[in-house]
Amino acid sequence: MQTDADLKPHLACPRCDLTPLDRSASGWHCGSCRVDFPVLDGMACLYSAPSAALGEWRGRLHAELRRLQQDAKLLDAALAQGALAPLTKRRLELRRDAARVHHDELRDLLAPLLAGHPAAGAETYLALRTRPPTDQGLTTYYSNVHRDWCWGDEENRRSVELISEAFAARERPQHMLVLGCGAGRLARDLHEHFGCRSTVAMDFNPLLMLIAARMFRGETLRLHEFPIAPKRMADQAVARTLEASPAAPGLTPLLGDALRPPFAPGSFDTVVTPWVLDILPDAPAHIAARINRLLQPDGRWISFGSLSFSHADPALCLSLEETLAMVEAAGFAAPDVVEAEIPYMCSPASRHGRREQLVTFCADRIKEIPQPERHTALPDWIVTGRQPVPVLPHFQMQMLTSRVHLFIMSLIDGKRTLEDMAQLMEAQQLMSRAEAEPAIRTFLERLYEDSQREKRF
Repeated sequence: MQTDADLKPHLACPRCDLTPLDRSASGWHCGSCRVDFPVLDGMACLYSAPSAALGEWRGRLHAELRRLQQDAKLLDAALAQGALAPLTKRRLELRRDAARVHHDELRDLLAPLLAGHPAAGAETYLALRTRPPTDQGLTTYYSNVHRDWCWGDEENRRSVELISEAFAARERPQHMLVLGCGAGRLARDLHEHFGCRSTVAMDFNPLLMLIAARMFRGETLRLHEFPIAPKRMADQAVARTLEASPAAPGLTPLLGDALRPPFAPGSFDTVVTPWVLDILPDAPAHIAARINRLLQPDGRWISFGSLSFSHADPALCLSLEETLAMVEAAGFAAPDVVEAEIPYMCSPASRHGRREQLVTFCADRIKEIPQPERHTALPDWIVTGRQPVPVLPHFQMQMLTSRVHLFIMSLIDGKRTLEDMAQLMEAQQLMSRAEAEPAIRTFLERLYEDSQREKRF
């Protein structure tokens, strides 16, 4: 790990871009914004709204712990049913016991997060602008943890080989940033493969980063894996040992947001973005511009992943050709591209494993370009509440469907039949009875199926 003195010149406030930050007794401090950035298990937490972001993650952790408790209760209820086959009873007991143990594993692992304080009220507006994405849960990438530090040797090895191939004959990096490092295995492997003087491994997910920090220190963790498609009964919940030798000096874990990277301009000669470019909720050109800013004049950007964009705006769902052209427009030379297939998430306990066609490119920075405005997660009419709420087309459609759904739900009283409901729909002039019956049937089917769907760990 780098010392604070080594790290300080590279850090900048994610709110105002002031550099350098000052070291304080409790973490780091921005004199301009008068904001303190805490330290979590030795890691700087450089979110733009640190207390609010940690409070959000803390809430997600509490929700996950409650879910595990509820899962254990549901399994207890299933076990209370009579006449269970011996193997069925054994499977349910295995899953219930694992849910309880895993609850304690997560609680203990994330104890530094639970020790924090609620979000400060003064940060509310900024927190809304920069909140963690709702589709990126605390455990969204939990399976990757086991891939990184337990059974994913082939995938991990091939990842380094592809990046090294794209890097080609360029001078080895000395100061590298791995942006969106997940649980940290690739960052560690690249740091040691290239022999970097310093590498910063940054992600915004505290679960992944707390695991990464402990692996970098050479510690051992016991965590359960819950395969999506278990091969055998024993694979329903597998107690795994995550372990690694201490990382080479100079590798530093850090909590921060790739959309507001907390670094001074020109801090790195290499920026690596693994499985990042196509999942960040911002225009790819904006992401490329921010990476340009972080690089030294002769630096290089390495992107690694599947390049499968899924933005709501179809104009932002770039093809490979568009992506490479966008990179050049962002102040880089034409990228060197390597396309190859590697195994992806092939757990030995799961029947769900696949092979991914990955795109790895390395692009040299050749010029500085103007920077986009700071990323905001939500528009001002939501954040401040002082502007009219626009009547967006999606809102209009949702208003209509919500009214219909609410009306149907209000008709469920334990007495009315589906035919009765269709007659009332016709009486309210919402739709004809002939149209209402199949529509209500479909709606009720979905409600019923949702109620019967298995809750996965």
